[in-house]
Amino acid sequence: MKLSHSLSLLTFVFIVANISMAADKPNVLFVFADDQCFDTIHALGNDEIQTPNLDRLVAEGTTFTHCYNMGGWNGAICVASRTMLNTGRYIWHANGVDKTLKDEVKQGRFWAEHMKSAGYKTYMTGKWHVKFPADQTFDVANHVRGGMPKQTPDGYNRPIKGQPDKWSPFDQKFGGFWQGGKHWSEVVADDAISYLDDAKEQKSPFFMYIAFNAPHDPRQAPQKYVEMYPQEKIKVPASFQSLYPYRNDIGAGKNLRDEKLAPFPRTEYSVRVNRQEYYAIITHMDHQIGRIIEALEVSGQRKNTWIFFSADHGLSVGHHGLIGKQNMYDHSARVPFMVVGPGVEKGKKIDAPIYLQDIMPTSLELAEVAKPEHVDFHSLIPLLSGETTKSSYPAIYGSYIDLQRMVKQDGYKLILYPKISKARLYHVAEDPQELRDVFNNPDTGATSQKLFETLLELQKDNGDTLDLKAAFPRLAAG
Repeated sequence: MKLSHSLSLLTFVFIVANISMAADKPNVLFVFADDQCFDTIHALGNDEIQTPNLDRLVAEGTTFTHCYNMGGWNGAICVASRTMLNTGRYIWHANGVDKTLKDEVKQGRFWAEHMKSAGYKTYMTGKWHVKFPADQTFDVANHVRGGMPKQTPDGYNRPIKGQPDKWSPFDQKFGGFWQGGKHWSEVVADDAISYLDDAKEQKSPFFMYIAFNAPHDPRQAPQKYVEMYPQEKIKVPASFQSLYPYRNDIGAGKNLRDEKLAPFPRTEYSVRVNRQEYYAIITHMDHQIGRIIEALEVSGQRKNTWIFFSADHGLSVGHHGLIGKQNMYDHSARVPFMVVGPGVEKGKKIDAPIYLQDIMPTSLELAEVAKPEHVDFHSLIPLLSGETTKSSYPAIYGSYIDLQRMVKQDGYKLILYPKISKARLYHVAEDPQELRDVFNNPDTGATSQKLFETLLELQKDNGDTLDLKAAFPRLAAG
């Protein structure tokens, strides 16, 4: 068994001792949600939502509680997230190759290409949203979907209390997830199950990229799932605002598609209904994930399979007066992340900050592929094995086009809006809902300065050329 240069002796012993096979490599099953906030899993503290199968992954594996996406270079945050994931590059490095992904694949620098080189048969279904055809990098790719199911005019600016709601999440006439006759989440699960049937007949290990469009809007689910969540019982987020004060200056105003889904100003009623439909489509997706897990067990491949679950980014759905994900608050930048596999500790939670794109180099290490030079993200095997408790990232970086930047370190988060030279500081260790901006507190000046300097260093690492010093001369002056 060849040992990759990034695989320490301790990690090697950890994997070999717990994967009950001699020379075979483990299977990798990656289940990917779209627009799912970190705070939408029952087992992780949300008592409103029902997610029995995601709860099962929490119980049977290890959860990374602070997993982030770096942001996006346009309104479709998922494009940047998924390009980072498949190239292994930090956001602005990934942006640099976004128009030349054909060359990346040709040179074998795509995730699926690396796995194929290690002897894996690769499968993909569902949402792709990367500027290169999925069926030209995966061995098998069915029902490859675009960025989102088609939204209809009736799905925007709703609901308004006292007025009839023309749109329904379970009326199939609106198309969207219902286009084609079967809900897209069910189609994804069907494909995954058929892939598992095929994989059990193969001699090679498998790598499956199972990507749901859910819970992206239009948030559609069968009626019984919607009825599980009476809107009058849905809680309004603690950070609810009727209008986010800087919405237009950060690119999250009425011109942003995602923000048009609910009326301006926001109302508690519209937020409850949007969250009702959000929870319903997540629970429906959870049921499909249960079908996949059951099929994995029936196939006899569960013991030698690593399961990764995450999402491309979160979603506001009423937090801070926002509906979309084009912001730097945790509800939009932070996602769930669970790992289940041979030797992975059950029921464990790791608070060390990571990025969701760390899945890629982690799978490469499991496949015994030496980490390529172009891959910026880091394997999670050292954290999962107990070799270390320290994150590979001393600080978390976030960005949205040229309108927002963020750094999170040592229990604080600094958010910058360069267009209007506005800074916001949150002591997230004590204020996890990000309710109290303490930037102008005289006692936090040194903290803001330290975070700003850290952010400048992270910009260099990411290839981020935005001139923050010009926008924030006070912070730049030290």
